[in-house]
Amino acid sequence: MSIDLDSLRADTRGTVTGPTDPGYDDARAVRNGMIDKRPEVVVRPANAGDVMTAVRFAADHGLSVAVRGGAHSVPGFGTADAAVVVDLSAMRDVRVDPVTRTARVAGGATWGDLNAATYPFGLATTGGIISTTGVGGLTLGGGIGYLARGLGLSLDNLVAADVVTADGTFHVASEKDDADLFWAIRGGGGNFGVVTSFEFRLSPVKDVYGGPIFFELDRAGDLFRLYREFIADAPEQFGGFPAYQIAPPLPFIPEERHGTTLALMVACWAGDLDKGEQVLKPFRDLAPSVAEMVGPMPYPALNSAFDDLYPVGLRHYWKASFATELTDEAIAAHVEHGSKVPAMTSTMHIYPINGACNDVAPDATAFAYRDASFATVIAGMWPDAADDERNTAWVRDYYEAIAPHSEEGGYINFMAGDDQDRIRANYKGNYDRLQQVKAKYDPGNLFRHNQNITPA
Repeated sequence: MSIDLDSLRADTRGTVTGPTDPGYDDARAVRNGMIDKRPEVVVRPANAGDVMTAVRFAADHGLSVAVRGGAHSVPGFGTADAAVVVDLSAMRDVRVDPVTRTARVAGGATWGDLNAATYPFGLATTGGIISTTGVGGLTLGGGIGYLARGLGLSLDNLVAADVVTADGTFHVASEKDDADLFWAIRGGGGNFGVVTSFEFRLSPVKDVYGGPIFFELDRAGDLFRLYREFIADAPEQFGGFPAYQIAPPLPFIPEERHGTTLALMVACWAGDLDKGEQVLKPFRDLAPSVAEMVGPMPYPALNSAFDDLYPVGLRHYWKASFATELTDEAIAAHVEHGSKVPAMTSTMHIYPINGACNDVAPDATAFAYRDASFATVIAGMWPDAADDERNTAWVRDYYEAIAPHSEEGGYINFMAGDDQDRIRANYKGNYDRLQQVKAKYDPGNLFRHNQNITPA
């Protein structure tokens, strides 16, 4: 299908790139190197009006809309064949109001953009683990990160959002206005429209005490058992997680250990810095560390510490699950499969989502797993297409081994493109209401390039 883009260009302040235009291949690319889609057009809006124009253009021409923020979507949902891609990367402004402790964040901003704006004020809100991640995608799917046990998920700190829905109209959604839409976008992903701006509540967080501690691989089971007991009643200012990691060539890791598979504890203490060493003592007492880089640091430094491990173009395949308990059987599965991590850029993390995350009722937002304590991600990331089969098999085998010890649903931000059959389980009792909201705001499923909720 070939569509005349002249009218779209005339009505758009930002850029419009079609298949015959210079830069099309760059414009259609996303971070996951496995994704190779050819959209009908890529619109990079300059403002919310451009977004409205692009959405209306898609609807008028019978095209779907793929929305791209930070482009970190593992299944590559920020692009699609024969679609209108709305690439928000030119809309990255962040405005902080230190009096009300809020931030207005444009839809294409990354967590690095937000952290850079809030840090000078000594303020922050829950972000992710990688600072190049888009604020929008992370928040709409939940928002698990270092500060979640103390501040709640990213979506729990959302005060209001500007949303362009499938008919091209503009909504300011909050608890007071378009409350059903506001409920749905807090966990329902990009199913309901394009969010052009977010308003977040901020909290006093400036410097934290933390960093990575590497242990010998044979201490992984001990680390998981300690973590299980520690996190159950740890102060809510603690947000660390255990992981598996092939040691990268970093200066603080002994050169002879580079390339060795190790157990890892990533610590983040957002309370009084003077108490950080005491809080981390149980992990220091577990075993001698192979390497560590722990101490006081700006929160944005910790939030960006792993950015360089995940450059654009890696091939991605992930699986995710929630768990209410980290059982002995689950730990045994982690020990068996995590030790086989196949690439330096692949990993497994077990994030804690108790504390403040559990203080919200399961039906208060679309994010339903408020009784879960852990969110596990098995993240396969590797550079060479020749290794696709080996790496995806590792992820699948690992996931199947922990599934009997996990909840049925998982965190949508960490799921692969072949997880569509888990959508209802991801939302438990909230799914039927989500379908109703979808039918109200997007009855034709214009926004279907996501973990898709079909209209009721």
